[in-house]
Amino acid sequence: MRSFFYSLLGYFLTPAGLLALGVLDSSLIFFLPLGIDFAVIVLSARTPHLFWAYAVLATAGSLVGALVTFWIGRKVGEHGLTLLIRPSRLARVRDRVSHGAGVGVAALAIIPPPFPFTAFVLGSGAFGGHAWTFFTTLIGVRLVRFLAEGGLAAIYGRRILVWMRSTTFEVIVGALIALAIIGTIVSGIAVYRSTHPASGRRAAVS
Repeated sequence: MRSFFYSLLGYFLTPAGLLALGVLDSSLIFFLPLGIDFAVIVLSARTPHLFWAYAVLATAGSLVGALVTFWIGRKVGEHGLTLLIRPSRLARVRDRVSHGAGVGVAALAIIPPPFPFTAFVLGSGAFGGHAWTFFTTLIGVRLVRFLAEGGLAAIYGRRILVWMRSTTFEVIVGALIALAIIGTIVSGIAVYRSTHPASGRRAAVS
């Protein structure tokens, strides 16, 4: 089982895996706080001269995932949103989307987890946000975030690589993988229940 987990981690720490992680990171179900940031940092530490390429790949993946989430929000509308987002969070999303416009909401993408950005992507789609403005801003903000992380990792890469060979790193990786599995299962069940009114429960977007 341990070898499987590390094989999975090894896949995500590749260019293709980074792109896939970016897509999953902006989806409704997958749950791994700071997972995409961690991958950008590690890959940039390994090959510093390609830090900019990793930032581009992470941004591209995030864009694809956000496009799907935005489209889902547009399809389910405000009524469907009440089944996917807790009432207290929905009120904040509605207020921000109504008064913040596309640029302001998309700019929130620079804030790392646990900020619930996926909920705001859904809300922007459901409440009729301007797609072009939203995603143009999203691309710019995410690219700045990942370039900054990758650039710092490229500078301090040797220290990061040494730390990766420590027991502490193995413990953290194990905890992150467990968190991702548990969080993804919980999120998947929540989304499933939200689409089946008979369950009588509302689900929250992670």
